[in-house]
Amino acid sequence: MKKLTLLFAIFILVSGCSVHTNNQPSKEASVAVKQMPPKDLHIVAVGDSLTQGVGDSSNQGGYIPYLKDIMEKDKGIGTVTFDNFGERGDRTDQLLKRLKDPKVISKIKSSDIVMITIGGNDVMKVFRDNFTNLKVVKFKEAITGYQKRLDDILKTIREYKPNVGIVLIGIYNPFSKWFSNIKELDQIVQDWNHSSEKTLVNYKNTQFVPISDLFENQHENLFYSDDFHPNDKGYKLMAERVGEFLLKNKLKQLRK
Repeated sequence: MKKLTLLFAIFILVSGCSVHTNNQPSKEASVAVKQMPPKDLHIVAVGDSLTQGVGDSSNQGGYIPYLKDIMEKDKGIGTVTFDNFGERGDRTDQLLKRLKDPKVISKIKSSDIVMITIGGNDVMKVFRDNFTNLKVVKFKEAITGYQKRLDDILKTIREYKPNVGIVLIGIYNPFSKWFSNIKELDQIVQDWNHSSEKTLVNYKNTQFVPISDLFENQHENLFYSDDFHPNDKGYKLMAERVGEFLLKNKLKQLRK
């Protein structure tokens, strides 16, 4: 779970022209270039332990404070406010229930963007349920149900606010540090990320952000002491990746 198009260039609306003939001022009045004032943003973060920020030494919400700093450095953005509803252990079915909370509903209705981390615990449930007879096919069979629940999550959010921007952060292989030789694990993560991206494509004004490759780096430790959640460096890299994708792939309708 580097930079923000979705959010950034969107809020800088520049219009204007000037016409010159033989270096003389045009008879038509030149239109001054106007720039919109910086826009404050309200972001609601929902999902699992990566949103809660488990492993973050500052207990400030994992990737969120890093992303806030990145966003507020852009001249088109003013103050960025986050409401964090991340809950350790949440799966898609549990997130669906959490989205019924009146407080969560209220915050989403007033938000510009909803950011989601989900899916890792759905994969872990397949591990636990099939531990004595673990086969790749079990994960493939579970994807259909996962996609249905993810689709319900997206529909629910859009019911609360039809044009809100939605950013879904992908999952990573937390076992790559110890089991890098088991390629099936990487394939499982790749399949689930692909299913997430396919589901998101059905909705406008959305962005999928892959992060699995960040945690394949064996040259530095990106994991907390539990060897499962990111540490501060891991969360910082996540935030930079989210920022990068938002910059390259603008969400078009972020204004309230």
